[in-house]
Amino acid sequence: MTAVPLPPLPGGRLPRRVPVRRVVCLVPFALVAVAAVRHRSVLAEGLGQLRTASWPWLLAAVAATCLTWVAAAFTRQGAVVQPLPRGRLLATQFAAGAANHLLPGGLGAGAVNLRFMAVCGVSLARSSAALALYLVAECVGRLGLLAALLIAFPDALRLGSLAPAGSALPVLLGAAALFAVAAAVLALVTRLRARVLAFARDALGEARSVHRRPARALALWGGSLAFPALQAAALTAVGQALRLPVPAAHMALAYLAATAAVAVVPTPGGLGSVEAALIVALVAVGGPGAGATAVVLAYRIITVWVPLVPGALTLGALVRLKVV
Repeated sequence: MTAVPLPPLPGGRLPRRVPVRRVVCLVPFALVAVAAVRHRSVLAEGLGQLRTASWPWLLAAVAATCLTWVAAAFTRQGAVVQPLPRGRLLATQFAAGAANHLLPGGLGAGAVNLRFMAVCGVSLARSSAALALYLVAECVGRLGLLAALLIAFPDALRLGSLAPAGSALPVLLGAAALFAVAAAVLALVTRLRARVLAFARDALGEARSVHRRPARALALWGGSLAFPALQAAALTAVGQALRLPVPAAHMALAYLAATAAVAVVPTPGGLGSVEAALIVALVAVGGPGAGATAVVLAYRIITVWVPLVPGALTLGALVRLKVV
C-alpha cells in the first residue's frame, strides 16, 4: 500500500504526501478504543471478578489462550501447500485474532490472512481456496468435538430446564439452518453459478493437493481440533478459578454448544452474542446464573480484552513492515 499524492495547492506548492500505510496502522487502535468504550461495563465487571479468582487456574487459562494462536497457525499452514514463514505466520494469527474481534463475521481474520498469503506469493485463487478449507476444517473440528461430548454426556445439556432463555440456542441453530438454505439458493442463481463452480473446483483441487501431503493434512486437522479444544479448556480453567460447581467436561460442552450456536450472529468477535450464549449454556449444564455470568465475564477479559491491545500493536507493526 503506497502513499496517495494530493493535487497541487494554489500557487504551485505541492502538499505533503498522505502516509496511507501509517494511517492504516492507526485504524486498529481506533477500533479498540471504540469497542472498549462501548463495552466498558463488561470490562469493569470482568476485572472485578478476576480479583477473587484462583491465580494458578487463571494462568492455565492464559496458557491455553496463547496456544490457540499456535493451533491457528498450524491449521493455516495445513490449508495451503506452499510453505509459509513460521514466525510471521504465528504473529499474523495473533494480529488476526485482534482484527477478528473488531470486525463482524470473522472478516477481520480472513482479510489479514488473505493479505499475508498474498505477500508470501500465494495466488488469490489458492489463498481463497485455503481460507475456505480452513473454515471448513475449523467447523468440522468444532462440531466433531461437540458431537463427541454430546455422545459421552447425553444428559449434560438440559435446555428444557431453562425458561425463556433456553430457547436462545434452538433459535440460533434454526437461524443457522435458514442461513445455509439461503446460501444454497444463492449459489444456484444463474449469474453466480459459473463463479461458484470455478471456486469450488479450485477449492477441491487445493484440498486434494493438501491431503496428498501427510504433514499438511496432520497440521490442518490437528490444528482444527486443537483450536476449539484449547478455547474450551480456557473456559474450563476460568470456571475452576472461580469455583463454578460444574464438571469440567460439562463446561467444555457448554462452550462448544454456545459458540456453534452464535457462529451465524454477525457481531464483531461475537461481542455480546457470545457472552449471552455462554451464560445460557453454562446455566443449561447446571451452573448457577450468577456464577455463570462471573465466569463468562472473566473468560472474555482473558481471551478477548487482554490480547486486544497487543494484538492491535502487532497488526499495526505487520502493516508497517509490509508483512500484511
